[in-house]
Amino acid sequence: MEENKKKNLMRQIIRFAFVGGSAFVIDYGVMIFLTELIGINYLISSGISFSVSVIYNYILSVHWVFDVAEDRSKRAEFVIFIILSVIGLGINQLVMWIAVDIFRMIAKIGATAIVMVYNFITRKLFLEK
Repeated sequence: MEENKKKNLMRQIIRFAFVGGSAFVIDYGVMIFLTELIGINYLISSGISFSVSVIYNYILSVHWVFDVAEDRSKRAEFVIFIILSVIGLGINQLVMWIAVDIFRMIAKIGATAIVMVYNFITRKLFLEK
């Protein structure tokens, strides 16, 4: 891999980590707010918080992280992003359901780490030109 490609990939990974980290703060904050302060079931609040963070993540991902094709339909791009995110939400919900009794809210961190790896790989494969 040439040096410039390595630098670009490293920059992209750093940006992805920043976007993912800030999306996690939004996701986790909304989930804690809805679950602990409002009293909504953790699976429902986790789904809502995940959805809010996906919209934020999409906007930053296509404008700052990934080199998306300019000629691609924004509607098609958003549909692909949503499909990939729904799969990520399924993984997130499954990990939450399995782990929440053992680790309670800490399970969200593990679920987010797993989904972060999935998101980077699938978005790199499906969204980049």
